Amino acid sequence: MRITLAALLLGLVVSPVGATELGEPDYGVCRGTDSRCYHDWGNFDPADGYRLLVYSRTAGPRHAHLGTPLGPGLNPPLNDDNVAVKAVVRLGRDNGFAVDYTEDVAQLNSAGRLLRYNAVMFLSTTRDTLDDPAQTALRQYVRAGGGFVGVHNAFGTEYNWPWYEGLLGNANFYDHSAHQPGVVETVGRRDVSVQGLPHRWNFSDEWYNLVPYPTRVRVLAKVDESTLARGVRGSLGHPGHGREHPVSWCQYYDGGRAWLTTLGHDVKAWTDEPLEGDQYFTQHLLGGVKSAMGMAPFCR
Repeated sequence: MRITLAALLLGLVVSPVGATELGEPDYGVCRGTDSRCYHDWGNFDPADGYRLLVYSRTAGPRHAHLGTPLGPGLNPPLNDDNVAVKAVVRLGRDNGFAVDYTEDVAQLNSAGRLLRYNAVMFLSTTRDTLDDPAQTALRQYVRAGGGFVGVHNAFGTEYNWPWYEGLLGNANFYDHSAHQPGVVETVGRRDVSVQGLPHRWNFSDEWYNLVPYPTRVRVLAKVDESTLARGVRGSLGHPGHGREHPVSWCQYYDGGRAWLTTLGHDVKAWTDEPLEGDQYFTQHLLGGVKSAMGMAPFCR
């Protein structure tokens, strides 16, 4: 392939490799795609139905799709601009599971409280969004077989807590490209979160570059960096991940299940306003939630 100097200067040429040597810390837990890492200890009875807790507290920059900060307690009144939370509530109502939501860290202060939920979703949380009791409760909840769903800026959360970084699949947000259209490539066909999706589909996002880079996970979707007209290089200099730039993956972790996606930045992805590919994002997210909760097979 002939590469022009102009293309290099514009950052439009995709490296076949991308950033390398991004680290694989040892988190000291059973993790990966082997279901023997899961603790099936009878804490969740399907006869009780399925329930998801959405946590969207921010302790730093706040994404527009979260809207106005929520009031204290569980299920406070929602405003018109709380579009992402409202979308997940609607997703549950339309697909047979209950959804509670909160930005009150006290609602996460005991594992017993969390065990009322089949999965906990961190929805674009930011920075140090948990206190010590909530950190302990989340870890014990996952060890009890709980499900975790990390969406978009869940990767910009609890940077200095190694256990949480492992829960994300050995991954953390480093920087991102410009918010722009790109092509998502579906990886595989077995997992419920990719079944029925096209092999390639258009979507718009701020494409996250990661340090460290997810390892020992099942990658479910990646972005084709060559389709990013404004390039993949981030504001802090990350050159992207080349041909293997994951955007969604899953793993078993320390007894629990974790389904993770960096997608979901665009406000339109959470509303009825048209955005190319938003129906595939919703389908992808729904499958991930259902599998993390145990409503569908996990991480196939």
